[in-house]
Amino acid sequence: MISCVLSKKVTWKRSRLARCLLVAAIPFLVAEMLLSQEVGPTDGTLVLVGGAMRDPVIVERFLVHAGGVNAPIVVIPTAGGEDTYDQSWPGLRAFTNAGAANVTVLHTSDRDVANSELFVSKLRRARGVWFGGGRQWRLVEAYLHTKVHDEIQGVLDRGGVVGGSSAGATILGSYLIRGDTRTNTIMMGDHEEGLGFLRGVGVDQHLLRRNRHADMLEVLRARPDLLGIGLDEDTAIVVTGDMFEIIGRSYVAIYDNQRSLDSGSLFYFLAAGDRYDMRSREPFRSGRDQDSLDRLTKVPWPQLAR
Repeated sequence: MISCVLSKKVTWKRSRLARCLLVAAIPFLVAEMLLSQEVGPTDGTLVLVGGAMRDPVIVERFLVHAGGVNAPIVVIPTAGGEDTYDQSWPGLRAFTNAGAANVTVLHTSDRDVANSELFVSKLRRARGVWFGGGRQWRLVEAYLHTKVHDEIQGVLDRGGVVGGSSAGATILGSYLIRGDTRTNTIMMGDHEEGLGFLRGVGVDQHLLRRNRHADMLEVLRARPDLLGIGLDEDTAIVVTGDMFEIIGRSYVAIYDNQRSLDSGSLFYFLAAGDRYDMRSREPFRSGRDQDSLDRLTKVPWPQLAR
């Protein structure tokens, strides 16, 4: 507790009062600064998919933000764990079936290669970058804080699009969910830093299909500053600035320790067509279903049992 004790003469020097008021206000200033920070990309678009991508709308939206079917797209399958990948990789079909005519596979597990000028040259002309599924820690070990990382940021800076499915979605957050090299059942593992294109965010995937919807609570207990986003399969968020829209065929879960449902539930679901402001942490739903969000209360979570 902060206290300022008056002298016996009950007099205050203005400087002392000002210092005391400033110290007392620090917690509120920090909270305000966190809310004012950008969460999503300043420029460009992100597309994060919860795995098992089948809805053609998702790839079509990605290509629109890249500039059309003739835009240069780089696909990075490194999370899959194979030694080599080439243009015959089956993961390209989602893009070629959607009409994409300029798609290139880029892969290495060698950080020296990832820092070479020749390797990143294709990224410098790309309008879109896509990460395939697998294990997200492989992407960390190959690309985090390399020239590849810098050039992918460059794609966003020039108004392009970066996306991924499953592990390729999780890697885009700043906190790496399920980043352990031993097993993907460990939520907070030996790799905890993602590429950070979403700041202050942890992303999980395959949410409902694999009954993972309560797993994020462990992370928010340890890191209450984070916003948790859980993506079900065949469902995506399309992020522009701090706002995202949901597309696809299932649901997205939101984990925000400053909000809960009137039932006491610590997370809630959004569906296709809903939008969410990651900075203000406010959901939006148009039409008559707006009333269903009235159950969301600005009641902080109780202390979670360990």
